[in-house]
Amino acid sequence: MARYEPIKGEISASRVAIDVSKGPATPSPPPAKKPERLARSDVFRGLTVAIMILVDDAGGIFPRINHSPWNGVTIADFVMPFFLFIVGVALTLAYKRVSNRAAATKKAMLRALKLLVLGVVLQGGYFHGVHNLTYGVDILSIRLMGVLQVKCGVRGDTSPACNAVGMIDRKIMGIQHLYKRPVYARTEQCSINSPSNGPLPADAPSWCQASFDPEGLLSTVMAIVSCLIGLQFGHVIVHFQDHKERIVQWTLPSFSLMALAFSLDFFGMHINKALYTLSYTCLTTGAAGLLFAGIYLLVDVYGIRRPTYVFEWMGMHALMIYILIACNVLPVLIQGFYWREPQNNLLRLIGV
Repeated sequence: MARYEPIKGEISASRVAIDVSKGPATPSPPPAKKPERLARSDVFRGLTVAIMILVDDAGGIFPRINHSPWNGVTIADFVMPFFLFIVGVALTLAYKRVSNRAAATKKAMLRALKLLVLGVVLQGGYFHGVHNLTYGVDILSIRLMGVLQVKCGVRGDTSPACNAVGMIDRKIMGIQHLYKRPVYARTEQCSINSPSNGPLPADAPSWCQASFDPEGLLSTVMAIVSCLIGLQFGHVIVHFQDHKERIVQWTLPSFSLMALAFSLDFFGMHINKALYTLSYTCLTTGAAGLLFAGIYLLVDVYGIRRPTYVFEWMGMHALMIYILIACNVLPVLIQGFYWREPQNNLLRLIGV
């Protein structure tokens, strides 16, 4: 530090000390703000939850909105791909803040493990249904695959009787670990009330009663593709800041995917949710992309938030709503409190 000493006789009220060893003081950076939740993602997720509740509760009454018995799609068949799509979008935004790849990988693996355990408990047979207060499951027959954890000699067969998806699951996991109520039980060959569930026809083939898991090993591979496409849409948010650029980057691939889906279906690769075919993946992710772009335009560009508050709230609590409502945990808990007899419970009072 250099110190200036005034000369004798120089008018000075006091000694002046000037510190030249240090530069000008730099202001401390403001504390990092907690990243805001993106309303567009929550609204998309909440709308998907609302559709899921609608088709789960009303699908049995209105078969046209229930899952397609085999080829083709209904509104119910868009729910799972929409969830996978928005998971991919959210992953991009969540992990861009994690600079350490090892930490990001560890975080993703722990998240996947939690969902796997949760899925096995909720959908593996541990809970016995809304009208059955018992619980527990035989390990030998527990369902290994599900929504949260996702003999044939004919080449290229995509029929319910003989397809690669069912064959691989039966060979690797065993028939006792598969879903016992396959969607093709509502086809004309397996139900006299098709497209609703019903008694077997007199000439029903044996495969009508065979186990089949729509969230099997092979179909999970294509489900991952849905998530990866959502990941790409999330990258658009990160790398493009202009509203118009983002919408163009979303709508063009979405229309292209849907056009590809219909082309594949025309040439024989049918749109099929149970098999999670490539045409089904392209159609549902393309539709998800268009819906996401529409919500972005409504919420972020035009700032119309009020009509979407309910969906936004549902999207912020999507997993909890899924566990309580779609997995029947809340009805089972409510039914556990009864008056003298298990039949005298609140669910019966309200007619559920």
